[in-house]
Amino acid sequence: MTAEAPSYDRDIRPLFRERDRASMKSHFDLWSYDDVRANAERIYRSLEAGRMPCDGAWSPDDVQRLRSWIDTGSLP
Repeated sequence: MTAEAPSYDRDIRPLFRERDRASMKSHFDLWSYDDVRANAERIYRSLEAGRMPCDGAWSPDDVQRLRSWIDTGSLP
């Protein structure tokens, strides 16, 4: 049995908090599927480097969840 591919609504969007959204709003909207999909690699690189979010790094599992979402087609 294969694991279900992650989706933005179910798996990615809940990772972004209001504070994250507010701090990135001048660049893109983290609560917008289209914006996150268009900037997914940029967001991933920032998360992986610990530059995002502004109040501390995501767990390795959460960073991997975003990578998996990107690699499996970035489902809505």
